[in-house]
Amino acid sequence: MSEINSYRDLKVWQHAMDIAELCHALTQDFPKHELYGMVSQVRRASAAIAANIAEGYGRDSTGNFVYFLKVAQGSIKELETHLLLSLRVGLAQEQQVGPLLDQCDELGKMMRSYIRSLQKSADAA
Repeated sequence: MSEINSYRDLKVWQHAMDIAELCHALTQDFPKHELYGMVSQVRRASAAIAANIAEGYGRDSTGNFVYFLKVAQGSIKELETHLLLSLRVGLAQEQQVGPLLDQCDELGKMMRSYIRSLQKSADAA
């Protein structure tokens, strides 16, 4: 097991950054009139996942960290909703959105497991 010295060492943060990068690339192909609409929403929600993980890591307690991880989980669901809406209104194609949704699902599972692990460690202390 590798040592954690920074939020950048966290697998959940790394995976969240990968998703944000893919979302940024996806929205580059969206129409210009969506720049302040769906482009902004998808990019903001995807960036918020990693940002909340980092912010929580920097807090002073496990309880605060868990809170921000749960906020990040909410941002995953928000992102999934924007991606599904982009699909429904024809801004994106299934072959673009499907893999991103799969990655969101995988990250959500990783986050739930990490939260349980942190809570178990906090309870044991």
